[in-house]
Amino acid sequence: MDVSQPAVTAEGIRVYRPEDFEGMRVAGRLAAEILDQIAPYVVPGAATGELDARIEAAVNAAGAVSATIGYRGYRHASCISVNHVVCHGIPGPKRLKDGDILNIDVTVIVDGWYGDSSRMYVAGKPARRAERLIDVTHEALMRGIAEVKPGNTYGDIGAAIQAYVESERCSVVRDFCGHGLGREFHEPPNVLHFGRRGAGAVLRPGMFFTIEPMVNLGRAETKTLADGWTAVTRDKSLSAQFEHSIGVTEDGCEIFTLSPGGLFHPTWSR
Repeated sequence: MDVSQPAVTAEGIRVYRPEDFEGMRVAGRLAAEILDQIAPYVVPGAATGELDARIEAAVNAAGAVSATIGYRGYRHASCISVNHVVCHGIPGPKRLKDGDILNIDVTVIVDGWYGDSSRMYVAGKPARRAERLIDVTHEALMRGIAEVKPGNTYGDIGAAIQAYVESERCSVVRDFCGHGLGREFHEPPNVLHFGRRGAGAVLRPGMFFTIEPMVNLGRAETKTLADGWTAVTRDKSLSAQFEHSIGVTEDGCEIFTLSPGGLFHPTWSR
């Protein structure tokens, strides 16, 4: 038996060692720092491709590696999803308009560890309904994180998110989910943002994963466009998403991707 390798549960979930938390802290902090750095450039008139170029330059300047460049043929250092794009929006020449909301998703590799985070931004001033959607989605993420502690289940996370979102008359996207990560970009388990309390695997210290609820103002259904990446709401309603990388600790959890500048929520300045 190779004691340097993490244990694996019956469900195929890796359980990392206490010393592995430091690698995740470093990778998660870099992802969060890059998302902080891009915030001043999210303004009306900015092209999403220009934002991605800045992100790629920041990854390179840090001596890190972008996990998304080359992943299944993807060519960019971020996914940028605007308005009714749910996730996996491809950066390009599209220029932001006043009031656009967008999710920027960045994953970096530092010394073999993956840091994965996304957050919402606003170009200019958001409409009230967009601001409310962002608030609901952020709160949904935090309610999911509050369920992360040893002895709870993955189903507890999803149930908490779903109950809150639906109480706010919004819908949780079911076609995409969070995932395990650590030394790999995507590992078991799938972390659903809906479900039943008590369902799924039991949380244990050393499990690393993302929670990244996608919430729509309208219905939950999505479709993927012909480019094979871009997922949009079927009813063209606005969508929002927040994502943190998490590690289960002995008495709760550690968030690896906290914003150093306190910029995780786009209306931080109000």
